[in-house]
Amino acid sequence: MKGQQRVIIENIKPQVDCGRYPVKRVINDVINIKADIFGDGHDALSAELLYRHKDQQDWNSMEMEYVINDRWKAEFQLISLGFYYYKVNAWVDHFKSWHRDILKKIEAEVEYSIDLLIGADIIQNTLDSHSDCPEKDKKFLSKVINEFRSDDEAPEDKTAYLLSNRLYQVMIKYPVKSHISESEHEYQVKVERKKANFSTWYEVFPRSLGDGSEKHGTFYDLVNFLPYVAEMGFDVLYLPPIHPIGETRRKGKNNSVTAEPGEPGSPWAIGGREGGHKAIHSGLGSMDDFIHLVEKAGELDIEIALDVAFQCSPDHPYVTEHPEWFKHRPDGSLQYAENPPKKYEDIYPLNFETDDWQNMWEELRSVFLFWINKGIKIFRVDNPHTKSLNFWEWLTNEINREHPDVIFLAEAFTRPKLMNSLAKKGFTQSYTYFTWRNTKYEITTYCNELVNTNVREYFRPNFWPNTPDILPEFLQVTNRAGYIQRLILAATLSSNYGMYGPAFELMDSTPVKPGKEEYLNSEKYELKDWDTNDTRSLKKIIGLINRIRKEHKALHNTHSLKFHDIENEALIAYSKATDDLSSIILVVVNLDPYHTHSGWLRFPIHDFEMEEHTPYQVHDLISGAYFLWSGEYNYVEINPGIMPVHVFKVRRKIRSERDFYYFM
Repeated sequence: MKGQQRVIIENIKPQVDCGRYPVKRVINDVINIKADIFGDGHDALSAELLYRHKDQQDWNSMEMEYVINDRWKAEFQLISLGFYYYKVNAWVDHFKSWHRDILKKIEAEVEYSIDLLIGADIIQNTLDSHSDCPEKDKKFLSKVINEFRSDDEAPEDKTAYLLSNRLYQVMIKYPVKSHISESEHEYQVKVERKKANFSTWYEVFPRSLGDGSEKHGTFYDLVNFLPYVAEMGFDVLYLPPIHPIGETRRKGKNNSVTAEPGEPGSPWAIGGREGGHKAIHSGLGSMDDFIHLVEKAGELDIEIALDVAFQCSPDHPYVTEHPEWFKHRPDGSLQYAENPPKKYEDIYPLNFETDDWQNMWEELRSVFLFWINKGIKIFRVDNPHTKSLNFWEWLTNEINREHPDVIFLAEAFTRPKLMNSLAKKGFTQSYTYFTWRNTKYEITTYCNELVNTNVREYFRPNFWPNTPDILPEFLQVTNRAGYIQRLILAATLSSNYGMYGPAFELMDSTPVKPGKEEYLNSEKYELKDWDTNDTRSLKKIIGLINRIRKEHKALHNTHSLKFHDIENEALIAYSKATDDLSSIILVVVNLDPYHTHSGWLRFPIHDFEMEEHTPYQVHDLISGAYFLWSGEYNYVEINPGIMPVHVFKVRRKIRSERDFYYFM
């Protein structure tokens, strides 16, 4: 503590755990910094925001603006990928205090000749502290000093310098920062590319894309499948592990403990004679074929995302080359994976308490670097919550330091604090509980937690209505309207969403048995023969929704999500908007896929800078219908037999310079 410091700086936002972890933004975002800044007495204060990119040595300085009730703010644009750092300084500003008080005395006609001498000393101190200020300003300030100290004129004859505001404007350019208080911490912002905040994922098993369920699909089959993915509007094609699959204790159909001859096994049982995490399953093709796939996908603006699952089949090279990386049981055998009562005897988890942890960490990092060098910049990480959190913090920072455009998606359906910690420690996006949130209360409560608490600063949700591991109960018992409802909720509540297909668009809804959220004849253990030309497919509505997402920037963010009152528990209404309100989307969903529901929707027009008695247009982007609404309350009716949702583009009525109105 320095005894001469009189300013307190508190409650700096945004920040995560007092600066222990970075907040997250994407390139070209403007980050708004706020802080509580106050001091004893009535002296005026000044504050500055200091910020720099990690590659910069010097700090950039920006004056902070007083808002209200000792709250101050400033903002800066994030123009480079990587990490930015920021902090806040504040001090008692003796010039501003003097200037404010002498103006009050002039107005009250109180004697202030001594105050002019005090002002002259303050200005002189400024000149002494800023000897490099331009000659023009130096001459002006010297002239003011002489005038204030002169006995030739009465005090009232010297007020022109004060009342004209010129003195103030010159002086604030050269603040004297004495006895500065500094924020206790240096805060971080992690800046990532746009796709970190807006992405549309599609998961497919390439081995099921062969000619029929008996022929193993290849990367070339997947190349032929790319137009189908592009037609539906997905920009990330996620592949389960593409590595060799172990033979020892291979799982069979429906997760049976013994595989029949010819059964392909689970792709997550990684490792065989051909290699491990840096090798490709021979049935899929060669490394050249894979690189060709990545290039062809790029031509369609699709990025390939790979699954990274740090676990090993008994046949993985790590098992023989590094037995110290695994747990050994008393009988000498290696400990296979378990989630009692489930047993996963076809895989061994890595032991993150091994004495050889440093070499293991380096090897695992090299797996990511290997695939990055093959053109992969997006990774979905399997079960990261079962590995060391310190490892993930180290790994993501190491990778992003050299490759700031790499995206990590955490597949962690686990406890909230553990999921949040993974996000804090470096994962770009996170799987969520959306998969099990069905009622209006469940959806609004969960989403409000994601967007209206400090979680929003570091946790980027990625909503999935299904995965190969999870066939939710709702999808088991619902109809076509229910599938569309879940699609649109996922695609419009979150700016990142994905689906496991073709199971989703073909509405595969049969569980392995009642009460289990697993698919019968799961693709995890067998090749499937999907008929993507089935007339019942949802591919057209999926393509339409993804096109709406792409064309309307309000849907490119999650943070602006706001729920709106509607007097029917079966109907849920919410909106999103860009910061400048140039794009506003209003969504109304019927959560009952079997019955028509209606209600009066309250849309808070003042929040969107709309006038009370001026009508506005809502355009249903799915049906194409237009409606003219007025005021906050408007009637909505949804028949799920036709379409279970409205996705409205809200067009405000704007007055032009020529005094006529048009819809925007």
